[in-house]
Amino acid sequence: MPAFKDMTADIDEPNDARMSFRTKARIKTAIQRAAALSGVDDSAFTINAAYQAAMTTIAGHERTLLQPADHAAFFAALDNPPEPTDSLKAAFKRHSETVVSKQSAKDNHRAARCLKT
Repeated sequence: MPAFKDMTADIDEPNDARMSFRTKARIKTAIQRAAALSGVDDSAFTINAAYQAAMTTIAGHERTLLQPADHAAFFAALDNPPEPTDSLKAAFKRHSETVVSKQSAKDNHRAARCLKT
């Protein structure tokens, strides 16, 4: 039996946040059995497993691993980008016509306040 590795033990925070969820009886039984086999209670087992899955998911979305050939092509494209295509130019034009930037929105808000005074 592999030793239980508590991934949450090094987090120096109080355990005051709550989570609550319902599950099927078979899933609960499996979690309880696995927790008992690991020598921990249901909560510790469930929180640890959920935290491990969360960290794996987050890590998978925060990094992109490229093969060496793809890595070289990616950085070559950054160093020497191609000219924008007509489709890209059209997309930028549509974007600038339909999306208001945060700065533009702030400027418009300030202008409206100035007109009121």
